Amino acid sequence: MRILISGGGTGGHIYPGLAIAKTVEQKNNNAKIAFVGTEQGLEADIIPKEGYQLKTIQVQGLPRKISVELVRAIFKSVIGLFEAKLILNDFKPDIVVGTGGYVCGPIVLAAALSNIPTVIHEQNAYPGLTNRLLAKIVDKIALSNLDAKGYLGDSDKVVLTGNPIRPEILEQNRVKAFKELGLNPKKKVILVFGGSRGAKSINQAVVKLYRQIKGSDLQLLHITGKDGFKEVKKEAQELGINSLKGGQIIIKPYLYNMEAALNVADLVISRAGATGLAEITACGIPAILIPYPYAAENHQEHNARSLERMNAAKVILDRELAGERLAKVVNELIFDEQKLNEMARASKELGQPNAADNLVALIQDLIS
Repeated sequence: MRILISGGGTGGHIYPGLAIAKTVEQKNNNAKIAFVGTEQGLEADIIPKEGYQLKTIQVQGLPRKISVELVRAIFKSVIGLFEAKLILNDFKPDIVVGTGGYVCGPIVLAAALSNIPTVIHEQNAYPGLTNRLLAKIVDKIALSNLDAKGYLGDSDKVVLTGNPIRPEILEQNRVKAFKELGLNPKKKVILVFGGSRGAKSINQAVVKLYRQIKGSDLQLLHITGKDGFKEVKKEAQELGINSLKGGQIIIKPYLYNMEAALNVADLVISRAGATGLAEITACGIPAILIPYPYAAENHQEHNARSLERMNAAKVILDRELAGERLAKVVNELIFDEQKLNEMARASKELGQPNAADNLVALIQDLIS
């Protein structure tokens, strides 16, 4: 089995591809896997570190307005298509898999034109431009969210697989996780995170919860992101919170064992990226989602609203976010056991813990 995987620009496109690769290798020791990306993208750093070969092409995103930059992007895409054809001739894949981002455009198109089986994976409720265009020519479209189906044309191609997550998310020992994090298993835990760099608006609103948490039976694990840690730490100390690593309120710039935090959380406050939501729903956690307002084509709000419609989350738009509003929603959920349990069940029903296996089964079917 020879597989080319392409997706880049953000971790949300890269990590599903890696999950597919690792699952294929678990099932087939003789599989040959390579990735296609750009020299400038995040994939150029991540893929080689994971032990996979990265073949590069020239390509950039298409601006939505007529400009010199648009002409340059089209020219690069033509070159990228030629380079993609050379990669196909050299690697001779049995299938090409695109996991999103403009980088996968030329290689998936070249594969389709060469009658090589193709599949694209869409992580979001609203598909990106590249996948919307590729949907017309690929053999199969794998979705993480059925809401995306209506934007992708031929429904006969669509298969709901879910979004692959790290296997360690589901392999945690809950008792051990509480101990590792320094949290009390007899008290409810609110987990807050906004991504590796953090989210300033979320941090500012969550700080307003500190006084309430201090005088309650709740615990708060606040992952501020590296950029926001100093500011949050200063505000916490002004409120008399001097021990950031223990007690009812734990504040960290980054958490390497996020899988432990997800396994102890009773409520999550976060952005609405596809990978984060896949992990939250696999664990069956109720959520308060604050979509990133500048996400491409507002796809995070589409993701968040999808969970809200299924009663797995509450949505607060970033422009409406304030400490008082957040505290009101937190109180409505965390102290209402019935509501919290209903949302947890709804979240769990949306989870797709076997997404990587589903995708690999789809790939194997296409090859055979």
